[in-house]
Amino acid sequence: MRLRYLFAAVAMTASLVSCFKDDTTLGTGAISEITIDSISKVYNINQNDTLIITPHITQTNQPKEVSYTWEIDLEHYSDSCCFVFIGGQFGSYNCRLIVENSDGKAFFPFVVHVNTIYEEGLTILSKDANGKAMLSFMLTPPDGNPVGFMQGDQFSINNEEPFADNPADMLQSDGRLIIACQGSNDGSMPATIYSLNEKTFFLENMASAPSFTDFKPVVLGIPSEAYAGRPYPIICEGGHTYEYSTNEAVISKPTLLPYTYSQSAFVYTKGKGAYNFLCWDKEIGALCQVYDGYNPYYYGATYHMSRESIEEDEKNNPLNGHEFLTMALVEQHDTIKTTPRVLVVTKDANGAYNRTLLSIEFWESANGKVEMIGETKRLRGELTLSENTPRVANKLYASLLFANGNKVCRWYYNNPAIKVDNLKTIGSESAIITALALSADQKQTYVAFYEPEQTGLNGRVWVIDTDKGTILNTYDKVCYQPVKIIYKKK
Repeated sequence: MRLRYLFAAVAMTASLVSCFKDDTTLGTGAISEITIDSISKVYNINQNDTLIITPHITQTNQPKEVSYTWEIDLEHYSDSCCFVFIGGQFGSYNCRLIVENSDGKAFFPFVVHVNTIYEEGLTILSKDANGKAMLSFMLTPPDGNPVGFMQGDQFSINNEEPFADNPADMLQSDGRLIIACQGSNDGSMPATIYSLNEKTFFLENMASAPSFTDFKPVVLGIPSEAYAGRPYPIICEGGHTYEYSTNEAVISKPTLLPYTYSQSAFVYTKGKGAYNFLCWDKEIGALCQVYDGYNPYYYGATYHMSRESIEEDEKNNPLNGHEFLTMALVEQHDTIKTTPRVLVVTKDANGAYNRTLLSIEFWESANGKVEMIGETKRLRGELTLSENTPRVANKLYASLLFANGNKVCRWYYNNPAIKVDNLKTIGSESAIITALALSADQKQTYVAFYEPEQTGLNGRVWVIDTDKGTILNTYDKVCYQPVKIIYKKK
């Protein structure tokens, strides 16, 4: 791929720059200025599509013979009156039309983006009743209107390698679509991690570790901006971990998280190479964090606590001794604190649900003491949450949406006094929601579910209004049982 960057002329607000000879003082008559229109500043086409531009040219006085010059990346491309361009290689092309008559020239800069069919859109990882994996994709064109899901498994269509069974997780990181599969039940194909080019879905590398018989990945702890050479945690079945290096495609034994952890975890990208990974240490019942890729540290009353010291800190740690239920990144900013928030839900020995909002950093450095954002509050009503419950935290409406069978439930985490309500019932009575995702503006929620009593492509995606719960779009029979749904961005 040849990546092109925009040159400064494209950013000009004026769409027409003209240069003309001034012959009026010589008495030879008024010059004929050229105006170019019927050209857009930006064009988006798919790879291998043909773009034809026919400009409309006007002159202020006596029409004179004109010549056309089209340039791409400041190099001559064509002298035709029309621009004919085939998008053979995806990327951004900086173009310019120059129209000239005997009095002068007019210029019109524009940009052509050649997009792949996988440029941006809903992406679903699913599996059939036998664990066979399937990758589904729905393109979102530049006008923003989805056009429906493409036919077939997009992994197999673009790759000769077989797709391992029992997919478990998927994320977008550093130009890649990374997919974790647990492998076949009979052991004929080991657990495998795939790295696909995010724009073509072509396989760039893959990693498996057949000698690690307990390597059954569930959660990929890879940030959106990965760093070469740095190993990232993968939580497996049973709560033990391994580590994975994205560029090297190497799976190794854990160095950061050697204990047993809940599968409810997430990674927060702070910048290139800098990330926080949060998880729950099930052995001692405490929240820990791989901070900027180092240690981990544990949540407690003292800055940077070790696992040993946290065991002695139970009286100061409101989370210790509780049954961990779920954790979600809220990212709700206010005027005082700008650090994203972590929503932690626990269940105490009496069966009461509690929620705590924490800083993503766990601490404020001023006094070296932990400061919670908001107090721990007891919740009202049944949450029916577990570490594997499909859920998504919505900062726009300060609510946590989670699945319960065929229902999308809603809980306003900022007001625990409000009971959990049923935002929307999806599909038939036997339908099971297995994945949730939000649109970029968080006003729409993508609900992925399947109908277990049906055969074949029994997976569905319904789009609902996040606030009102009304159904906006339905896409039926587009996959198998959904495992993960994401909105893949450019």
